[in-house]
Amino acid sequence: MSFKALFALATLAISVTAAPQPRAVCSQGRIASNAACCKWFDVLDDIQTNLFDGSECGEEAHESLRLTFHDAIGFSKSMTEQGKFGGGGADGSIMAFSEIETNFHANIGVDEIVEEQRPFAIKHEVSFGDFIQFAGAVGVSNCAGGPRLQFLTGRSNVSQASPDLLVPEPSDATDKIFSRMADAGFSITDTVNLLISHTVAAQDHVDPTIPGTPFDSTPSQFDAQFLVETLLTGTLFPGNGSNVGEELSAQHGTFRLQSDFEISRDARSACDWQSLIVNHNTMVQKFESVMTRLATVGHNPFTLVDCSEVIPVPKKANFGAPTLPAGTTLKDIDASCRASPFPTLKADPGPATSVAAVPPS
Repeated sequence: MSFKALFALATLAISVTAAPQPRAVCSQGRIASNAACCKWFDVLDDIQTNLFDGSECGEEAHESLRLTFHDAIGFSKSMTEQGKFGGGGADGSIMAFSEIETNFHANIGVDEIVEEQRPFAIKHEVSFGDFIQFAGAVGVSNCAGGPRLQFLTGRSNVSQASPDLLVPEPSDATDKIFSRMADAGFSITDTVNLLISHTVAAQDHVDPTIPGTPFDSTPSQFDAQFLVETLLTGTLFPGNGSNVGEELSAQHGTFRLQSDFEISRDARSACDWQSLIVNHNTMVQKFESVMTRLATVGHNPFTLVDCSEVIPVPKKANFGAPTLPAGTTLKDIDASCRASPFPTLKADPGPATSVAAVPPS
C-alpha cells in the first residue's frame, strides 16, 4: 500500500475517533446529549410549574426526595439469597402497587406524594421508577445550596410489589437500621450520608397534630443546621408530648426523630455525622455520591441513559459555617465523636425563638 493511502487511512481513523457525540435538539431549542433525554425537559417544565409551585423548595420537594428512598430501599440481598423475592429497588413499585406498599407502616404518609406524582408520569409516558427519581432530583435542586443529583433514565415500568418491613422506621433501634441498610448495600457511613436529606425535611405523621414540623430551623436550605441541631440536648416536645419514634427536641417548632437522635450519637456513626458539619461542599458531594447509588438499586446503571443535564443547577448559597441556635452554647451539644473535637461554632444573637412549620402547598 502506498504512503498516500496509508496517510488517508490514518486520517480517516483520527476523524472517526474524534467525531463528536450526536446531540439532539429538544423543545425550545434545548440540546441533549441523547434523544432519550428530550422528553425530560418537558417533564421538568411541567413539574416545576404544577408540582413544585414554581420551583419552590416546599412540601412537595421534601416529599419527592423522601419518596426516592422509600421506593429504592425496598431491596434485600439476604431474601434473594434465600430464594425469595427481595424487592426490585428503585423500580417504581411503590407507585405501581401503591394500594399495597403505601399501607406498610413505614410508608405512612407517602400515599399523598405518590398520588400527586402519578398523573405526571402517565401524562408524559415515562416509567414510575424513572419519574420518582427524576422528581426527587428536581425537587431538591430547588433548595438553596442543594445538590445536583445524577439522573439516569431507562428503568422498566414492569415491577412487582416490594415485600414489607424493608423500609427502616424512626422507632427502629440503631442496630436494626444499620443491619437493614447493609442488606440493601449501604454502609454505616452511607446511611449517615443519606440522612443529609433531613436538612430539607419535615414530619407529618409521627405526631399528626403538628404536620409540617421541620427537623431543623432552615427547612428550605440544604445546609448543615440539621446536623448541628440534632446534637443539641433535648428539652421539649413541640406537639402533644412523646410519640413512638420521637425524641425531645431542643427548639420550639422543630421535631426530632428517634433514629436521627441515636445515629448522631452512636459510636459507629458519630464521627461521620460530625465530619459533615464543617464543609458544606463536602456534605453536598457525599450526598450526591450516595444518592447516585440509591437511585440505581436493583439496576445495572450501565444499561441506563445519563440525562443529568436536564436537572437544574441549584442556586448557589454562601451559608458560611452553621450556627448554634440563639440561646444555646457548645455546652448544649451532645458531642459523641471521641476521635476529634466538636467544631467551634458561633451562636445566633438574641433570645431563643420558635421555628415555623412547613406550610402545605
